[in-house]
Amino acid sequence: MPNVRPSRRTESFTESVIREMTRLAMEHDAINLAQGFPDFPAPEEVKQAAKDAIDADLNQYPITWGEPELRGAIAAHYERRYGMHVDPLAQLCVTCGSTEAMIASLLGVIDPGDEVVIFEPYYENYGPDTILSGAVPRYVSLRAPDWTFDEMELANAFGPRTRGIVLNTPNNPTGKVFTREELEQIAALCQKWDVIAFTDEIYEHIVYDGAQHVPIATVPGMEDRTVTISALSKTYAVTGWRVGWAIAPPALVPGIRKVHDFLAVGAPTPLQHAGATALNLPDTYYARMAEEYADRRELMMKTLWDHGFEAQPPRGAYYVMAGISHLGLGDDTQTAEHLTREIGVAVVPGSSFFSDPSLGHALVRFSFCKKLETLEEAARRLEKLRT
Repeated sequence: MPNVRPSRRTESFTESVIREMTRLAMEHDAINLAQGFPDFPAPEEVKQAAKDAIDADLNQYPITWGEPELRGAIAAHYERRYGMHVDPLAQLCVTCGSTEAMIASLLGVIDPGDEVVIFEPYYENYGPDTILSGAVPRYVSLRAPDWTFDEMELANAFGPRTRGIVLNTPNNPTGKVFTREELEQIAALCQKWDVIAFTDEIYEHIVYDGAQHVPIATVPGMEDRTVTISALSKTYAVTGWRVGWAIAPPALVPGIRKVHDFLAVGAPTPLQHAGATALNLPDTYYARMAEEYADRRELMMKTLWDHGFEAQPPRGAYYVMAGISHLGLGDDTQTAEHLTREIGVAVVPGSSFFSDPSLGHALVRFSFCKKLETLEEAARRLEKLRT
């Protein structure tokens, strides 16, 4: 009998539930409020820049860790918005989206047997990323309805084997935006235990109600112990382009770049050049985007409340975790499948965002990064729940 089996390291996690729900949505012609990709167009000038780059024959391998034009634009963007000084030669690695940035960063920094702290509910990649890195995840709860954490629980998760903490702000799936005070608490523990923060900030420009996105790298003492991760995907509605980056202290960058090189070689060359155009869009673009997302959030929340879902408006990103107990359709997986197959609206089972699936059995996640017309049609379909 041949020894034909997957590796043992993959046995503890599943395939992506989010992307499985997208496949189910396509099968049943459901509105996809599961996977977080927009159904509206990217900015015209950004699309034109990609076309121009292709026409200029910028179609071959890029410099492995990123085209100079894009690295310069990223560095200027962080200086302008956050006052962060980023050396584009020594502190940057351009990757195939923020997803690759996270796994490349963990593999490039974490050693087998290290421990990594993860807030939960969490974006489903973080647990597998940690396990693939050979590390042991230590989970800390974010508690509904405002998704706060207990200071003592967080402190108890740190110890002599802790090497990293994964932070996602604004947060997927909860919409939580970590405050400066919370980040300072995290920073104090990182400094006490000599821990690296891996911070996924891909929703940095999507915040509501006066919330402020604060990069933890700007908190005193964290400048040399933070890997800041982001991407073009969410801000510029180009989730399929797969252009992201990791900003890190010079001492950590070589490890990240080596892993990236052997994982992916480089992100798409013409799309990197278009990314430089995107990062140089005027402030009016970000203001308009925030206003449009606020309108979508308002419509999404009204729809959920009209149908009895227990949910609070997110402070950032474009997701809502909603309670489903009132529906009487079973657990989160059964409810998500019913909503997709019978109602025509696809969502994500809440259990996929927890290390213990039972913690999410009464929750599903809605994504509202869609045209208002799409969200209005979803609201009409959800009327079927009344019958």
